Amino acid sequence: MARATIFHQLHDLGGAAWFGGTLANAVALNPASKSAGDQESAGAVANAGWDRWTPVNAAAIGAHLVGAAGLLRHDLGRVRAQQGVPTMAITKTALTAAALGVTGWARLLGSTVSDHGAVAAAGATEPSSATPPDVASAQRMLARLQWVIPALTGAIVATSAFAAEQYRPAEVGRGLLQRIAG
Repeated sequence: MARATIFHQLHDLGGAAWFGGTLANAVALNPASKSAGDQESAGAVANAGWDRWTPVNAAAIGAHLVGAAGLLRHDLGRVRAQQGVPTMAITKTALTAAALGVTGWARLLGSTVSDHGAVAAAGATEPSSATPPDVASAQRMLARLQWVIPALTGAIVATSAFAAEQYRPAEVGRGLLQRIAG
C-alpha cells in the first residue's frame, strides 16, 4: 500500500501543479505583462515568466505521469473488477492525453514567441501592430490555449477526486457486487 500512496501523491501533486501553474500564468502573468512599461518589455517579461515556469511544469507533468502509470499498474485488478473504475480510468487517460497534446502545442507556440526575445507586443498573448507576423499568430493561438490547459487539467484533478472516492471500502464492495450482478 505504501507504493500506491507514493503513486497517488505523485499523480495528485503533479496534476495540481500542472493545473495551478498554468491557471496562475493565464490569470496573472499574461495580463500583468501589459504593465511592463513598453511593448518590448511586455514581451520580455512574459517570456521570462513562461521560460522559468517551463521546467517546473515539465517536472509536474512527469510526476503526474509516473504517478498515473504506477496507479494504473497497482489498480489493474480494480480496473477489471470494480464497476465504474474502467470508465473513470479511460476518462482520466483521455483527459491526460488531451492536456499533454495541448500543453505540447502551447510550448511550441511559446517557443516561437520566446525565441524572438524582447519582441514588441501589447501583452503575453496580445500582439501589437509592431509584432512580427509569426509571433502574432502564435500569441493569438496562445490566448485561447492558455484557458484550455487549465480546463483539461482541472478536469483531471476533479476526476481524480472522484476516483479517490472509488477507493472507499463501501464503494469497492458496491462496485464489485454491481460487476458480478451484471
